[in-house]
This record gives sequence, C-alpha cells and structure tokens, in this order.
Amino acid sequence: MQTATDEQGRIFREAWISGVKKYYPGEPKAGYITPWEDTPEWERQAAAAVYSQVRAFVEISAGSSAKLSREQKGRFVATCWIAQIYKHIDNPKPSYVADWDDLPEWQKQTDADIFERIQQVS
Repeated sequence: MQTATDEQGRIFREAWISGVKKYYPGEPKAGYITPWEDTPEWERQAAAAVYSQVRAFVEISAGSSAKLSREQKGRFVATCWIAQIYKHIDNPKPSYVADWDDLPEWQKQTDADIFERIQQVS
C-alpha cells in the first residue's frame, strides 16, 4: 500500500527526473534518472521531506510563493535538499552540499521545476 509520504516523494523524484532529462547537457548519469522503485531508501525519505517542506512553505505563504522568481524557488529546494543530505550522510562529498552559486545550471533549473511542480499539486 502506498502512503502519502511515498506519493509525495514519488512526485518529487518524477519532477527531478523530468528536469534532468530536460536540462542536463548530454547523457545524464544513471543515478540521476533512477526510477522511484530503485531509488535508495534514504533518498526516498529525503525526497518526501523536501516535498513536505515546499508544500508547507506554499501553504503558509497563502499562494504568495507563486510570486517568487524561479531562482528563489530553486534556492529553496536546494537548501532543503542540502539539509537532508546532512541528515542522511555523515560526511558528504562537497558537491552534494554545494551552495546555489556553485550548482550547474541544469540543476538550478531542475530545482525550480520541482518547486513549481509541488506548487501545482498543493
């Protein structure tokens, strides 16, 4: 039986995969487009947590989050994701916790798309 948390994580993951396929230059790494069913448990938990954080932010702002720029939306997703990385990985590689300015453009666009997808569902 699928839980609400599982469904939220799946929506996040599908938005991620869609963004990677749209924005990634060339052929993405297999891990970037791994289907939900094959995604590691920690990553499923992280995806569901970030979904919940974005949804709560959208709800608390009473829809005013729609006025944010794409960069602001993407930054929010990226920051929430970094917190999950620290939660699940004791000593993450620097690239896993890179600041917004250090992320590749494809990842920035993907993160903004994730926010907008969650905003549509909320």
